[in-house]
Amino acid sequence: MKVAVLGHNGHVGIALVQAFADAGHEVTGFGRSNKRRDPRVKFVKGDADSVSDIRAAIAGADIVVNALNLRYDQWDRGWLEAQVARVIEAMGTSGQTLMFPGNIYNYAAKDGAIGPNAPQDPATPRGAIRVRSEALIEGAAHRGDLKAIIVRAGDFFGPDCTGDWFEQAILREASKGRTAQIGRPGTGHTWAYLPDLARAFVRVAEARETLGAFERFHFSGHFVTPEEMTATVTAAAPIPLKVTAFPWLVLHLMGLANPVIREVLKMRYLWENAMALEDKRLDALLGPDFGTAFEDAVAAATARYFRGMKQAA
Repeated sequence: MKVAVLGHNGHVGIALVQAFADAGHEVTGFGRSNKRRDPRVKFVKGDADSVSDIRAAIAGADIVVNALNLRYDQWDRGWLEAQVARVIEAMGTSGQTLMFPGNIYNYAAKDGAIGPNAPQDPATPRGAIRVRSEALIEGAAHRGDLKAIIVRAGDFFGPDCTGDWFEQAILREASKGRTAQIGRPGTGHTWAYLPDLARAFVRVAEARETLGAFERFHFSGHFVTPEEMTATVTAAAPIPLKVTAFPWLVLHLMGLANPVIREVLKMRYLWENAMALEDKRLDALLGPDFGTAFEDAVAAATARYFRGMKQAA
């Protein structure tokens, strides 16, 4: 199977390239630079703003994974939808399969499980943008131009992931012996360990011939409370960590000058409501033994943080 990963240097892209290559598939990575330099991956240099560059990168691919993204403050003005539209335009009427990593922004605050067929009712402008982006993909699939698969997941974390909530919130002050507890006490939050999510993409891609023209899957990942997360982090950390409350007030003050932080704050409701992703069909496809134990996943991500801290010292 030939797979083209657009945005192969990003959080999701790095994990996807590795997972598809580990599974023995022929992988092409597309981006402005080749930071990883994996010898198993063919690199195609290009600009995500160029339809012709994207078209050249995906030529001959069976699977096209759109792992491109923009900074939070660049989502509006139609920029994110335009990025999705360029990928669709580049694919044309090729019949290739487009895979897209969805997130939980498509849903308003609620307590309980959210399945792939749940009505989408975004509570924020960012959520509405994600809904419109997915609608573009669904429309292309229903026209018969391509096949499309959206795999939705919670907040990413992993051994090769930086700049995420796990690092910038929970471990923000780990070098000072503190870890932050983020979220409403006792309220579950959905996390996606990136190596597992990437392997789920591989499994779904390999089963694409049995799927419909347009499919949505929800990757359940790890649904844990703030207390469970900080307890697991402190157990994994190589130094003692004191648990403190996440400083939302500080973030609000930072948001007065920082547009990215202002957009992040609009998504606070995700930390205050028990919004779990569920999908029995995907669970059956992945099998009962799929996935990394939560303790092992947190240990791997925590170890990466402390390695980076040591190297920077």
